[in-house]
Amino acid sequence: QVQLQESGGGSVQAGGSLRLSCAAFGYTARSYCMGWFRQAPGKEREGVAVIYTGGNSTYYADSVKGRFTISRDNAKNTLYLQMDSLKPEDTALYYCATAPGCNGLRVPDFRNWGQGTQVTVSS
Repeated sequence: QVQLQESGGGSVQAGGSLRLSCAAFGYTARSYCMGWFRQAPGKEREGVAVIYTGGNSTYYADSVKGRFTISRDNAKNTLYLQMDSLKPEDTALYYCATAPGCNGLRVPDFRNWGQGTQVTVSS
């Protein structure tokens, strides 16, 4: 059974950093586009960043460009999101997900989802 497990969330003050991890179980994640998404209370789920299968191409939402970095370690079947200069508006439940191919940050393209990890940024 395909499973994705996020970790690394927590509470930080504005300007701080967190590193999220997403471990994939039950399949070889290297063949898939992988991405990070987030959902704040009362808002729709939105794309944060995606990374292509080889790890050389990435795409970010404008709101996180220059502050977040997505990466993957295919040998470890793990996806990462380094989040720096965090802002209160980054507060959300963060999910990782996989898609057969990368086509930007389109939520419907992503088929397998983790349970999410909470990130809370205080001012």
